[in-house]
Amino acid sequence: MREDFSASLLARPDLADLVPYEPHGWEPGLIKLDANENPYDFPAEVLADLFAGVKGQTFNRYPDPLAGELRADLARYVGARPEEVLVGNGSDELILNLFLAFATGGSVAIATPTFSMYGVHARIAGAVPVAVPRRAGDFGVDTPAHISCARSPQVRVTVLCSPNNPTGNSTPPEEVAELAAAARGLVVVDEAYGEFGGRSCLPLLADHPNLVVLKSFSKSFGLAGLRVGYLVAWPDVVAQLLKVKQPFNVNSFSQMAARAVLRHLPLFCERIAAIRREREALRAAMAEIPGVTVYPSEANFLLFRTPLPAEQVHQGLVRRGVLVRLLDGPDLPGHLRVTVGRPEENRVFLAALREVLAAGDGPAQ
Repeated sequence: MREDFSASLLARPDLADLVPYEPHGWEPGLIKLDANENPYDFPAEVLADLFAGVKGQTFNRYPDPLAGELRADLARYVGARPEEVLVGNGSDELILNLFLAFATGGSVAIATPTFSMYGVHARIAGAVPVAVPRRAGDFGVDTPAHISCARSPQVRVTVLCSPNNPTGNSTPPEEVAELAAAARGLVVVDEAYGEFGGRSCLPLLADHPNLVVLKSFSKSFGLAGLRVGYLVAWPDVVAQLLKVKQPFNVNSFSQMAARAVLRHLPLFCERIAAIRREREALRAAMAEIPGVTVYPSEANFLLFRTPLPAEQVHQGLVRRGVLVRLLDGPDLPGHLRVTVGRPEENRVFLAALREVLAAGDGPAQ
């Protein structure tokens, strides 16, 4: 065995302290309310439609590198031209590509607290992530602070998540327009949860060539397992992204699945409406539990905190068969996030949360 080789010495020194993203573990039997997934099984009729389109050469040939048919369908869905749409292997790939194409050697301004992968992808792309804290209390974007930051020549990309993960609140398009008008670089609005609430920034694209809107099939459309995301931007932005995009980044089956979803939009819209109703019912029920603070949300999850330490509540819920997301970090000390599940799942979560708080928290009986 060679002793003169060390991967850590060969690796990029600027990533030495980067901690890889590790999703929380999940065990069968737990009600999974930690990852903001769509809780409903993929519809049988859409599956039948999807598999009817699978041909003998669906899997042994490379996929369409530009996802042309899906691109055209998405353009019709969002009211854009196909050349203004780019499809990715989930929104994560598109975020990384945006930073690779536009931010390497510069900075990325990020409205925090928010999705942790923005900072990770910025560092991987060789950019410096710069946190611009949201307002205390309502987690709104500090627009003046963002404008001041975005005017710096070093800030190549500014990122906002709306509705924001994990706080659930949206940024008004008027504030985004103000920021895009002032920014030297790109302004990226991640609307992964946009179908659940808030006002889309897509109409702003006509007047702001430096605006990019990210969308996803993972949340509202139930395709988290197949990884399909897309963005809408001016054609010259898309042209730059094509320089760093992997040639066959979205597999044929995922492209077909996303197209099947768009053919059955009314069914998914019904499910989205059901999740929104459950979100409000769940929030009202949580607000009635003594000591629980639950925040308004326009996404498919709720941010909350309790008088007990967050880790203690998290483990107490796991012992009672429910997995939520622990967010007990410097940005959100003492907080947790629960995904809106099916009605029966939400009832189990509520009962478990009441038990944990009443027990203070001892072992489940």
